Amino acid sequence: MQESNPSSFWQYSLPEAFASTGSNEKGLTGAAAAEKKLQFGPNTLKERINTTGLLLFLRQFKTPVTLLLIGAAILSMMLGDAIDSYIIFTIILVSSLLGFWQEKGAADAVSQLSKMIQVKCTVLRNGQAIEIPAEEIVPGDVVLLSAGALIPADCLLINSKELFADEAAFTGETYPVEKNAAVLPADTALNKRTNSVFMGSHVISGKATALVMRTGHQTEFGKISASLHAKTPETEFERGIAQFGYLLMRITLFLVFMIFAINVYLHKPVLNSFLFSLALAVGLTPQLLPVIISVNLATGAKRMARKKVIVKKLSSIPNFGSMNILCSDKTGTLTEGKVTVKEALDCNGNHSENILKYGWLNAVHQQGFSNPIDEALCSMYNGDKNEYNLQSEVPYDFIRKRLSVQLYNKAENIVITKGALHAVLDICTAAILADGSIVSIAEKKQGILDVFEKNCAQGYRVLGLAIKKITDGKDFSKEQETGMCFAGFIALFDPPKKEIFDTIRELKQMGVSLKVITGDSAPVALNLLQQIGIEQPVLLTGDAMRKMSADALTNQALLTDVFAEIEPNQKERIILSLKKAGHVVGFMGDGINDAAALHVADVGISVDTAVDVAKEAADIILLERDLNVLTKGIKEGRFTFANTMKYVFMATSANFGNMFSMAGASVFLSFLPLLPKQILLTNLLTDLPEMTIATDRVDASAIMKPRRWDIGFIKKFMIVFGLLSSIFDYCTFGVLLLLLKADEKTFQTGWFTESVISASLIVLVMRTRHPFFKSMPGKPLLITTICTIVTVLILPYTKLAALMGFTPLPLYCYVWIGGIVLLYIASAELTKKWFYSKYASKDQ
Repeated sequence: MQESNPSSFWQYSLPEAFASTGSNEKGLTGAAAAEKKLQFGPNTLKERINTTGLLLFLRQFKTPVTLLLIGAAILSMMLGDAIDSYIIFTIILVSSLLGFWQEKGAADAVSQLSKMIQVKCTVLRNGQAIEIPAEEIVPGDVVLLSAGALIPADCLLINSKELFADEAAFTGETYPVEKNAAVLPADTALNKRTNSVFMGSHVISGKATALVMRTGHQTEFGKISASLHAKTPETEFERGIAQFGYLLMRITLFLVFMIFAINVYLHKPVLNSFLFSLALAVGLTPQLLPVIISVNLATGAKRMARKKVIVKKLSSIPNFGSMNILCSDKTGTLTEGKVTVKEALDCNGNHSENILKYGWLNAVHQQGFSNPIDEALCSMYNGDKNEYNLQSEVPYDFIRKRLSVQLYNKAENIVITKGALHAVLDICTAAILADGSIVSIAEKKQGILDVFEKNCAQGYRVLGLAIKKITDGKDFSKEQETGMCFAGFIALFDPPKKEIFDTIRELKQMGVSLKVITGDSAPVALNLLQQIGIEQPVLLTGDAMRKMSADALTNQALLTDVFAEIEPNQKERIILSLKKAGHVVGFMGDGINDAAALHVADVGISVDTAVDVAKEAADIILLERDLNVLTKGIKEGRFTFANTMKYVFMATSANFGNMFSMAGASVFLSFLPLLPKQILLTNLLTDLPEMTIATDRVDASAIMKPRRWDIGFIKKFMIVFGLLSSIFDYCTFGVLLLLLKADEKTFQTGWFTESVISASLIVLVMRTRHPFFKSMPGKPLLITTICTIVTVLILPYTKLAALMGFTPLPLYCYVWIGGIVLLYIASAELTKKWFYSKYASKDQ
């Protein structure tokens, strides 16, 4: 009988496990998998929210202030002022439609990008191995696991070979756990279930076939996540935006309450005063801030995708732009990534065809994780693979640092081991010479090390190779990797990329320091850095790191150009040390043991060809492993960051200025400075140009150095330019009341006109640090700005004027307004120059 949620499945024998899931050794049929997908749902811990267009539209009205305004408008309608209510409803509707259109476009863009970087798994369906997205896994699927693979669900092992899994994500165990097919008691503790593998872990080494027993929230990891209500930590940028938005909203609502109280105290109509205060709150609170930021980030993500940079997490884009240190491996990033066998050498350093053949046999027969070294060996020797049969294999792992294959034919049974030279030497007791004679390893060890160091100094990566004859014919195990005979060396060469010198120079010009982290020997690492133009690079080895305190490493890491002979667990320590020193650190990795470093980096960067666990941990995925692609992505990240900050600067300074203007006007005027519907229209029209900020041009100077969120700097900007805006509002009040003797409608029309035109034009000034006439805006911004100004100028002369409470202004009034606006623009330009020279730091 098939169970919907097999409990204690680790106690099942394989026949029982297959029966409980309705599966067999050939896996599920396509039809059975589809049926189970309907029964169990997608294999994910993320809540899938299928937000319909209607719900997304209704979400635009969710703010309390907007709902209060709608309620007040309904009350106004019930009291007989239907026309004003309809106008308020119309303006709110148009504004919400614009927000909906922008937000839906952003959501669609993110959805499309997510589909490009799905983690996939190999499963048996209808007896055939196929790749499917991990979300499509269902109970009963038979999955094929190898080094670097994420465990997609809770599974029972069918068979395994030297399988080690990292379960630190949910057990806290830092060391890899060995796994073997077996039957265990039902009460076996989680960390003792060695016959099972679990979602949230990944394969360190070896391979296995496993039967999926539980998926999604039914997994052990799913239960833990549910109990903890796990949430992705906010980035610095997200925290800053949220804190600043709340701060501005609190100040605004406080002043709005005070303005309402003043109006009531001055015996102005209570309902109109209430509507005025609510409309003012809508106009002044940065309610579009989340939408504008989402649109900016989504637009930036789409641009970055065109540059072959896929963003998994939108909030990582600002960090990408702020990054000032990039840590990267050398293989495939600084080098071509096409490993070439330079030479096969015997113990004395002479060319040997036998060593080349041994290396080829080891590479061509190994069944584990595919890598460039084995591919290079396979292409360098043209032999008959069928000359030997594979009997057993001990896969490569990061503790042993070697790979052994056991081969046999009619003549012999032999084990061939290749790996890091010292890891191979450690298991050898003898060495074989070119003539076939065998000597003790002690006699040849120094000569072997001399050959190794000579080749490393020339920039070659050198592997050791050892052999062992087997007499009992039994399968070879890693415990038997002793008493071997050292045979020779494989020297490998991976040339630097032709354009890498220019790319590194460009990174330096952009304020990004490159630090290389590699497991290769110090001579190889130094040789490469010298080849790519870094003179006298500062080196730190993994051995030296182990002896350093945390504070000492923090100081030394900043001075170091290349970290060589680094163990996988030391990468995380390097990243944390650089972050501790106050830097925004990016880490580029694609290996099995890069996940921890990718997690702790401010920006985790991987490539599309990386192992699953690295892609899952990364924030950014490159479709090409190329630093040149990365530099384009950094520029796009800074482009997006710059446009996002433009809106923050403009919205906050304008809001702050309007608070004081409205508060003052309410005190000395006997009427409302603007009617509620006029405030909402002002808010709508000034939002139009700002909605196009995502497509605006960005000055070259804004993307040539890292930028960071600085709430203190933004507060200063808000106060200085908010007060400047308010000064010219009061100038407008003075001209309208004292010189032009304006009545209520003329005053409201005049201030509306000046307010919208100045707010639209000031965007062109604030969008750049340079004089505005030297930095052309993007076409959408320019067109919407012109259209907004034209609309404001002709509105008082249309049939809508009476409905909105406007009246045509005399020509001389426009002359005064034009003069005030021009003076405001000139003053803002001068103030901008003074402000940036006084307050802008190196990060701004």
